[in-house]
Amino acid sequence: QVQLVESGGGLVQAGGSLRLSCAASGSIFVINRMGWYRQAPGKQRELVADMTREGTSNYADSVKGRFTISRDNAKNTVSLQMNSLKPEDTAVYYCNVVHLSKGWVPNDYWGQGTQVTVSS
Repeated sequence: QVQLVESGGGLVQAGGSLRLSCAASGSIFVINRMGWYRQAPGKQRELVADMTREGTSNYADSVKGRFTISRDNAKNTVSLQMNSLKPEDTAVYYCNVVHLSKGWVPNDYWGQGTQVTVSS
């Protein structure tokens, strides 16, 4: 059982920046992948960025060059630095982790979500 707590969402004008953070707690053995998804009204949930434990990252084409994902394995945290925000970035952002149990069984965990609103 792993719990995720997100923070850092809010309201910002276009061109501004926000930094989202997510902290994992609970019965943690090994966290493999950590990432961020988002879902805007009327749209499907989409991957924003993720990173393996080894540091390999992936980004959605729409955020490349603007967003940066980072993680601290010692603290079990992942952050998303969002720069040059656009109204199209408005969505609920969800932290997601893939946790490996002591039996090396992967389990998917989600945070409650944090609202990001970008005004024009």
